[in-house]
Amino acid sequence: MATTGDEAVRHVELAEEAMKACDANAAAEHLSVAIRGFTAAGDRRRAALACARLGSLFAFAVDNATAARAWFVRATRLLEDEPPCIEQGWVAVAALGCDVDDPAVLLTRAELALDRARRFGDVNLETKALADAGLAHVQAGRMAEGMALLDEAMALACGPADDAEATGMSVCSFLTACYYAADFERADSWAGVLRRHGLIGHVAGAPVILGNHCDAVQATLLCELGRWGEAEALLTRAIEKFETTMAMPSWHPVIALAELRIRQGRLADAEMLLLGKDGHVQALLPSARLHLARGDHDLARATAARGLRAIGGDRLRAAELLAVLVDVELAVGDHDAATAACDQLVARADRLDVSALQCRIAAVRARLLAATGDLPGAIATMESALDCLAASGVPWQRANLLLDLVRLHERSGNRVAAEVEAKRAAAALAELDVVLPSDDVALLERFGVTVSGTTASHHPRLRATLQAGDHVWVVTCGNTRARLSDTKGLRYLAELLRSPGVERHALDLVDRVEGVAPGQSGVDRRHLGDAGEVADWGARNAYRHRIEALRAEIDDALETGALHQAEVLQAELDQLVGELASAFGLGGRSRRASSASERARVNVTRALRSATAKVSEVLPEAGAVLDRRLRTGLYCAYEPDGADDVRWVVQS
Repeated sequence: MATTGDEAVRHVELAEEAMKACDANAAAEHLSVAIRGFTAAGDRRRAALACARLGSLFAFAVDNATAARAWFVRATRLLEDEPPCIEQGWVAVAALGCDVDDPAVLLTRAELALDRARRFGDVNLETKALADAGLAHVQAGRMAEGMALLDEAMALACGPADDAEATGMSVCSFLTACYYAADFERADSWAGVLRRHGLIGHVAGAPVILGNHCDAVQATLLCELGRWGEAEALLTRAIEKFETTMAMPSWHPVIALAELRIRQGRLADAEMLLLGKDGHVQALLPSARLHLARGDHDLARATAARGLRAIGGDRLRAAELLAVLVDVELAVGDHDAATAACDQLVARADRLDVSALQCRIAAVRARLLAATGDLPGAIATMESALDCLAASGVPWQRANLLLDLVRLHERSGNRVAAEVEAKRAAAALAELDVVLPSDDVALLERFGVTVSGTTASHHPRLRATLQAGDHVWVVTCGNTRARLSDTKGLRYLAELLRSPGVERHALDLVDRVEGVAPGQSGVDRRHLGDAGEVADWGARNAYRHRIEALRAEIDDALETGALHQAEVLQAELDQLVGELASAFGLGGRSRRASSASERARVNVTRALRSATAKVSEVLPEAGAVLDRRLRTGLYCAYEPDGADDVRWVVQS
C-alpha cells in the first residue's frame, strides 16, 4: 500500500526520534518511506526537504559522502521547476559549509539561501546563509568581507535564531573559517558568548558537537604556540567526551590530533586516526603531509593534486597543498616541477592577509632557492619571513624558521652566522613543549648547542653513536669502537634513536626500514592481516595507493553526475578501508595471532632485543642504558632520561 502524505509526515517525525536515539539505520528507513510518500502525493517541496535531511544523515551519522551528495542532488532537482520558495533556500545550504569543497559553489548556494531567507522572513535560514557565505569569502581570500558576514551570523545565532541545528551548522562554518584563517583571537572572543548562550557545551547534540570543534581549533592554536602537551591533553579529552556523550566517532579533534602526531613523528598513529577520513576535504592536507613525511612521494603528490581539484578557488587550502607539492618535487629532485608549483603557490597566496601562512610560503620559497643554488636569495627570503613573523606570536613557527636559517648558513659556509642563529633557535625552543627531530638536535649540536628534547640542561658524561657503514654498523662510546653486522634489528634501532621519545608503531618501523617491495602495485586482500609469504608492508602500501586512486575516481564520477558508479566505487573503498583498519587492530577488532600487527610486534621486538644484546657485548655501559630506555611492543620508542650518563645518537 502506498504511503499517504500524512503518513509521510509521521515518518519524518519518527526519523527525528530515531536520530535523537542515534539510530541512523532506522532514521534512514523512515526518511526513505517519507520521500516515497511525499513524491507519490506530488508534494515536491517536502520530498526535497526529506531528501536533504537524508543527505545530512549520510554525511554526518553514516560518514558516506558519496550517498550524501546523491541525496543533496536529488533534493535540488525536485525544486528546479518550483517557483521561489523557502525550501529552495534550506536545500541549498543543507550540507555543512565545511563539507562543500569549492568556495564558489558554497557562495552560490549561500546567496540563493540568503535571498529566500530575506524574501520569506526566515531568520534561522538567514543565519546559516550568512555563515556559509562568510566561510566561502574567507576561503577565497576575501578575509575582511568574510569575517564581517560571519560576525553578523554569530550575532543572529546568539540572538533571534532559535533553530538549534541550523545555528549549530552556522557556528561550525564560523569555527572552520577561523581555523583556516588562523584567526584564533576571533574564535576565542565568540566562544565565550556562544557558551553563555548554550550553543557550545557538554549537552548531547549540537552543543557537544560544536564544543568538540571549538576544542580542535583551540588545540591547533596550542600546537602553533609550541604547547604540544596541552594540545594533546585537550584533544584526548575532547574525543573521549564527545564519543561518551554521542556514542559515535569524533571528527575535528581526531583530525587535529592526527596533525599533531605527524609533527611528533608518530606516523602510524596519524595514519590510524585519518584512516577512512581522507575523503573529506578537512583531512586532505594532513593526509598529504603524512605521505610526504613517510617518504611516499607519489601518494603525497596524488593526494595534494586531488585536493587542489576539489577545492577550486579556495586560496587558503590551495596554498597549503601547493606547499606540500613543492616539497614533494624537491624531495625527488624535480626542480622544474617544484618551481612551477611554487609559482602557483605565490600566485594563489598573493595579498592573502594571513601572516603565519605567508611565512610558511616564504620558507618554501627559500628551500626552492637553496635547491636551485641561490643560497644568498634563500637566506634573504628566510630572514624577511622571520622579520614578518616577529609580531605574530607563533613561537613554534619562528623556531622552525630559525632552524632552516641555520641550515642555510651552514650550506653557504658561514659558520659564524650559523652559530648565532643556532643560539637564537635554541633560546626559542627552550620555551616550548615540542618534540624536536634528531636531525634538528644534531644540527644545533654541530654549532655548540646541546639539547635534550627541547632544552639544553643536561650534559651526559659519554656519547654513544650508531653509524651505518658498508653492510655493517659502527658503534662507538668513549674510546671503544666496534663493527656489527647489518641486521634489521639495528636498522629498527637507528629509526628509534633518530627520534628520541617518539612512539613508533611496529608496522611503521617495518615500512620505514624495509620500504616497498619492487613491483608491488596490485592489491591482494589475502596478504593484509593474514599469514603469507608476501611482506605486509608491501600490501599495506598497495592498499594506500588503491584507496587514493578510488577517492579520485569517486570525485570524477560525482563531478560528471555518475552517481551509481560513485556508489559502486564507494563500496569497494569502504571494504579496503575496513581491511586496512583491521591490519592496525582498529575499531575494537580482535587481532589473530597471524595478523599483520601481531606478527610485526613479535618480529620487531625480537629483532630489537637481539640488536641491543649485540651492542651490550661490545659496549656494556652504553648497551645497559640502551636496554633500560628501549621500549618494545606494538608501539616502540627510545626514551632517554636526563640522568643517563650515556646519550645515544645516530651519526650520518
